[in-house]
Amino acid sequence: MGAQKSIHAGKAKIDVHVDFSHKLCASLMLPTLRSSDSPLSLVIGSLCIKHPNLFGGSEKLDVSWDKGLYDSNILVAYRRPRPKWLAQQSFVLQHSLSPEIGIHGIPINNFSRSGSGGVNLSRLSVGLDLKEPASTKWSSSTSIKFEHVRPLNDDGHSISRDHDGLPLTCSGTTHDSMVVLKQESRYTKANDRSFFHFNLQIEQGIPVLSKWLIFNRFKFVASKGIKLGPAFLLTRLTGGSIVGDMAPYQAFSIGGIGSVRGYGEGAVGSGRSCLVANSELTLPLNKMLEGAIFMDCGTDLRSGHLVPGNPAMRQGKPGSGVGVGYGLRFKSQFGHFQVDYAINAFQQRTLYFGLSNLAS
Repeated sequence: MGAQKSIHAGKAKIDVHVDFSHKLCASLMLPTLRSSDSPLSLVIGSLCIKHPNLFGGSEKLDVSWDKGLYDSNILVAYRRPRPKWLAQQSFVLQHSLSPEIGIHGIPINNFSRSGSGGVNLSRLSVGLDLKEPASTKWSSSTSIKFEHVRPLNDDGHSISRDHDGLPLTCSGTTHDSMVVLKQESRYTKANDRSFFHFNLQIEQGIPVLSKWLIFNRFKFVASKGIKLGPAFLLTRLTGGSIVGDMAPYQAFSIGGIGSVRGYGEGAVGSGRSCLVANSELTLPLNKMLEGAIFMDCGTDLRSGHLVPGNPAMRQGKPGSGVGVGYGLRFKSQFGHFQVDYAINAFQQRTLYFGLSNLAS
C-alpha cells in the first residue's frame, strides 16, 4: 500500500518511498498521540540520495530522510575510500525528532497501551564512525560523536520539566550536551539447523566540559535459533545498565513490540538496568504463512527509583511483566506482514500489526 520510485541523476541515485499502509496499522493499534489537521501527518515515507563519486575520488555521500507518523530522522554520511584492511571512516551528521513514549508515556487500558506524556526529544549528533574489517565471525565498529538533546512539548517548544514539574534533562536546563564514545561488537555463528548472534554496545560519556554528561552505559542482545523439525524456536535475552550521570531519557524502557508484548511501549517500567527475555516458536502453515506462539518477560531489576524523577513510579508502572500470545507471519516478495495477539499479567489483550522489509 505505497509507492516507490528510483531516479538516476548523473551518477547520483535518488530513491523515494511513500507508504500509506502504516495509516491503517496505526489506527488499529496506536492511541492518538496528538491532533493534526494535516492528512500528510498520517503518511510515512523516505527519501534517499546517494552519490558514489562526489569529488572524483570515489568519495560517497548518502543523504536520507525518514518520516514516521510522529517522528522523523535526517542522516548525512560522507565516506572516503580506504584500503579494505583499514577501518572504514564515515563523517556523520544526524538529527531526529521523536515522542518520548517509552519513559514519559502514560499507560492506559491496564498497561496495554501508552499515551503521550507531552514530551518529545530532538537529538542532534555529529561525529566520526569507524568500521573495522570483519573477520569470519566477529565484526566491530567505533564512533565518537557530539550530541545535543532538547526536550520539546507537542507544540515544538523547548521545555525543561514534565507535567509534574520534575527535570527532563540531567543539567536541569532545556538541553543536555555530551561527547559519547561508542564501541559495538557483533558475533555471529550459523549453520543449516541453528544460529547464534551476540551484540554488545558500550557507551562512554567523555567530560570535555564540566557541564557535559559523564556516564558509562552498556547493552547486550543474545539470540539463539534452533530448528525443531518443521518448527523453529527463537530465544533472545536483552539486558543493560548505566552508571554515572543520567537523564530520564537515557533509561531503559520495557514493554511493547520488540520487548514485552501485551504491554504498551514502556508500560512495564523504565530503569537504570533492565533484563528482557523472549521466546517464540513458529510453524509453517504453507509456503507464505507461519503460525507463532510466544512468551515475553521483562524487569527493571528494581532500578526504576534510581532514574531521576522516578517517572515509572509516578505513572504506576509495575516494574516487571509477562506477556503471552500467538500470531501469524505472512511472507511474500512485497514484504513481511505480522499480526500478534497478546495478553499481559493484568488480563488485558492487545493486537499488534507490523509491516516490514518492503521490496523495491
